[in-house]
Amino acid sequence: METSVARSDFVNPSILIAMNLAGTYNVDAQKLLTNKLMAIDSADLTSGQLALTIMALTSSCRDTESQVSILQKKMENWEPSSPGADASAFYGPGLAILALCQKNSEATLPIAARFAKTLMKDPSPFNVDTGAVSTLALTCMYNRIPVGSEENYRDLFGEVLKILVDNISLRVKPDGIIGDIYSTGLAMQALSVTPEQPTKKWDCEKTMDTILKEIKQGKFQNPMSIAQILPILKGKTYLDVPQVTCGPDHGVPPIVTDYPTPIPTSVSNITVKYTITNQLKGIDLLFNWTIEVSVKSGSVLLVVLEEAQRKDSKFKFETKMTSWGLMVYSINNIAENVNQKTYWEILSGKTPLNEGIAYYIPSNYEHITANFTQY
Repeated sequence: METSVARSDFVNPSILIAMNLAGTYNVDAQKLLTNKLMAIDSADLTSGQLALTIMALTSSCRDTESQVSILQKKMENWEPSSPGADASAFYGPGLAILALCQKNSEATLPIAARFAKTLMKDPSPFNVDTGAVSTLALTCMYNRIPVGSEENYRDLFGEVLKILVDNISLRVKPDGIIGDIYSTGLAMQALSVTPEQPTKKWDCEKTMDTILKEIKQGKFQNPMSIAQILPILKGKTYLDVPQVTCGPDHGVPPIVTDYPTPIPTSVSNITVKYTITNQLKGIDLLFNWTIEVSVKSGSVLLVVLEEAQRKDSKFKFETKMTSWGLMVYSINNIAENVNQKTYWEILSGKTPLNEGIAYYIPSNYEHITANFTQY
């Protein structure tokens, strides 16, 4: 995770938060990332990005007064999405309330109350990541209600928190994973701090054991996935950001764990079937094209897409860098569109991938589909 700081031009505040909460091994990477975040123009950020930046800089003991002022104004003017919109629309505002709560909970009360009431009425399907962030935000508000404030704030936040944690606990699988493997880190944070316990009891130890097994198997290679699981592995959550103490060089020596080294095998080629399809009527050209490509065993999906593009120009694609790594935003000259709520969904068979194209490793004869769809 720390080595990605120097390699990538993408500035990810979640990585700095994780470094500071868990204990930094690489002080130079910590300083570099802090300085990059300090140089960002806050006016260009979404509320969620700005909130993470504020928490990251706070965890590095930097002044964030100007960023907080901008975020406060953004949230005072926040307009909830239309009913039925994707639940992830609450993710950024949830982060914003968490960041503002840690700076001035009293000034954040009216914003948080409006957020809580809107969230409680939202009919869209539950999303574990959004639910976890909202739980952290409202837990912060619940714990920081100023003396003398109206009692109904506590009742409101408590009621919404109960709904959120019950929904999260219903997504706990038999092996302890919550939602999917990459949403589990934030969900663990939420369930470990909430003042309202879920009706269905959560076995934290089972979840932790499964996550540690997945780590040993190499499932956490994406820097963002590491950043979201690392704090809870160290017994920390985003609520601990204001308590981070800073020194001139507060790095800690890395702990080296010996895991069995995989036995090398000879590299052979595999065949992957790759389909691109757009069946959205009225939105660009309708098509459904399939190609088979041969790549070396162990290649990531990005290599498959590049080989398909090399063999047939119809499979031309473009990517953009996000906090979760490379994301495909255009195929065959058809790009995602925020106004039309369209995007490219990548599936294995009929199952959406929960890893990015630079990390997912397809198997022999696997069928990968890029489906242009709406959210």
